[in-house]
Amino acid sequence: MADTALEHTIKEVMQRFSTHLERTNQRKTPERFAILEEIYRRTDHFDAEALYIHMKTQSYRVSRATVYNTLELLVNCNLVTRHQFGSNLARYERAHGRRQHDHIICTNCGKVMEFCDPRIQQIKDMMGDLMKFNVESHSLNLYGTCKEGCAQGN
Repeated sequence: MADTALEHTIKEVMQRFSTHLERTNQRKTPERFAILEEIYRRTDHFDAEALYIHMKTQSYRVSRATVYNTLELLVNCNLVTRHQFGSNLARYERAHGRRQHDHIICTNCGKVMEFCDPRIQQIKDMMGDLMKFNVESHSLNLYGTCKEGCAQGN
């Protein structure tokens, strides 16, 4: 994402989050906005603990509880998506401005890769029409072992 586009997106999500906090009578703290900005500067799937550790190493003054609670707020206002990917560990990714995509997950090392195939959209539309169902979203996760060492048992 180009720097100006990224800055525009960050400004947009900050405003959206601010509106959500006002509407739900939540406090607007600098820590919550720092967490949101950090998430939108990332391009990966992350867990809450990794985000907390990263922010502490960057000298942010945030508590573990603040990170976890802010992630819940961000999920609730659709700025962050939570995934389980077949484990007990929740992983997150930014949601605003992202096109629909699906995931392929290595069950050995946990690597997550995104892919987009227009045929999946066609299947979603066809099944909605066939079943007379308004499909609002979908989730497709493919599991296996990556060929970068895991499939060979390394």
